[in-house]
Amino acid sequence: MKWIKRGRIFDPAGGHGWFVSHAALPVAVAQGDHHRVYFSGRDGARRARIGYFDVDLERPERLLEVCAAPILEPGPLGAFDDSGVTASCLVDLAGRRHHYYTGWSLGVTVPFYLAIGLAVADDAGSRAERVSPAPVLGRSAADPYLTASPWVLVEDGRWRMWYVSGSRWQREDGQAKHYYNVRYAESRDGTHWDAPGTVCIDYASPAEHAFSRPCVIKDGDRYRMWYAFRGAAYRIGYAESADGLRWERRDAEAGIEVSATGWDAEMLAYPCVLDHRGRRYMLYNGNGFGETGIGLAVLDA
Repeated sequence: MKWIKRGRIFDPAGGHGWFVSHAALPVAVAQGDHHRVYFSGRDGARRARIGYFDVDLERPERLLEVCAAPILEPGPLGAFDDSGVTASCLVDLAGRRHHYYTGWSLGVTVPFYLAIGLAVADDAGSRAERVSPAPVLGRSAADPYLTASPWVLVEDGRWRMWYVSGSRWQREDGQAKHYYNVRYAESRDGTHWDAPGTVCIDYASPAEHAFSRPCVIKDGDRYRMWYAFRGAAYRIGYAESADGLRWERRDAEAGIEVSATGWDAEMLAYPCVLDHRGRRYMLYNGNGFGETGIGLAVLDA
């Protein structure tokens, strides 16, 4: 596997009214002959909101539209998502768009708490409405620290989720440091989830402490997952599975590395892989957890 970089296709510098920095965690859906890319931009208080831009993946140098207002904003005071909402996954089903997202709230003994929310929109451009003021997957005995960054596939009526779960917080150099891996949950309706704590992607060494939002595609009888793993800085990894539960990490086969210089020379994170007109594309973030924008790569044929 080898990805050919097509360059940065969205630079958030200067903002676009509703956000002043960052364009993190891209997730795309086909919209006619182009794609709508949802992402998380930050306001002046550094709270993330979710909006979108439209782009033709075959001519990515020209943006078609940037939304004038976010489709999802932080929740009310005291809610699980009152400090920000970050994009994660989109399920287009029966004419409705199910936006699975991460809700942020600030902590005292630890910097933040995360939980998984769901908001639904009736069409491509409208604001998304939360299905509940509470998370659809929050902390539990199986996930006692945090849940975040879901990716959802629907297979024969079974909703399957791969998500990030905290395994512990640890005080290092006077700071609380998070540790989280990738786990699995199932649902019959996309709202009520059974999450027994099944670990899909775990740490390969003591140097690793975090994984980003997984992206899962089923190719025939094989599941493929792209994610970013973090030691000193995020790098994109890759894994395969026959059943979506037991995974083999093959990070050396990910086929994409940081550039020698520029906007993605320090970090690669938040890959989103999709197919369009016989080609496979990857959207991803570079330096600063989305601060420098969104790039596009295409799988070498």
